[in-house]
Amino acid sequence: MRSRILIAALTAIALLSSCKTQYDAILYGSDTAAKYKMAFELFEAKKYAKAAETFENLSTYTRGTAQDDTVQFYWGLSNYRYGDYVTAESNLNQFITTFPMSVFTEEAKFLRLDCLYHGTYRYELDPMPTYKALSEMNVFQIENPNSQYHERVDKMIDNLKDRLEMKAYKSAYLYYHMEDYKAAHYALKNVLKENADNRYREEILYYTALSAYKYAVNSIEDRQRERYLVFVDDYFNLISEYPESKYAKELESLYTKVQKYLKKDNQDG
Repeated sequence: MRSRILIAALTAIALLSSCKTQYDAILYGSDTAAKYKMAFELFEAKKYAKAAETFENLSTYTRGTAQDDTVQFYWGLSNYRYGDYVTAESNLNQFITTFPMSVFTEEAKFLRLDCLYHGTYRYELDPMPTYKALSEMNVFQIENPNSQYHERVDKMIDNLKDRLEMKAYKSAYLYYHMEDYKAAHYALKNVLKENADNRYREEILYYTALSAYKYAVNSIEDRQRERYLVFVDDYFNLISEYPESKYAKELESLYTKVQKYLKKDNQDG
């Protein structure tokens, strides 16, 4: 029984070794046609890591030939399908530069953008890869207005802009969370000054008003009046833009309190 198991194991090892030897023999051999055939067989079998390795090796043999752009493109595409977006982006960028008129160029441009998109981070992390991806995407949309990939790139742009707008909002909101209401009020207003169309505008206006109110509440009595008036201004800014805001009832309650204070202050004065 043990001898049968040993024989079976040795047979399996021999077969694996044989397969590996066959792959290596073609990969490191000089038969270009065999390499080309094996590269596409591996690609079709979804063995993208080995396919990429084979296309990379093959590229030195096909450089300057009619197969050059095909091999270079599938080298990048194999890395892309494997999920190695950093290497794929480099491959595809080189391909676009070398073969600007290839039948694969438009797809290569889109895939490179998708690689850059995959290289971006969550909104709370480093935004530089996001800025780079957005810049490249905007250039693509301008230079390729009729591209079949136009709508898909638009969706990526929208998602990346959302991250940046969320980052701006949350960075300013952090001061509110830390109860530094003066800094929060300034930071939140500055977000809308830099980008009035921020998609979190309603929330930003809400926390701007709350910051003004809480800053006034915690101020010395001599400064409260002027700071409550800032809240009143912020309150009307939100209500005028969002009369049906989910924050309207809460802010209206605060506004009523402030009005009573201001009326009493006028009487006392």
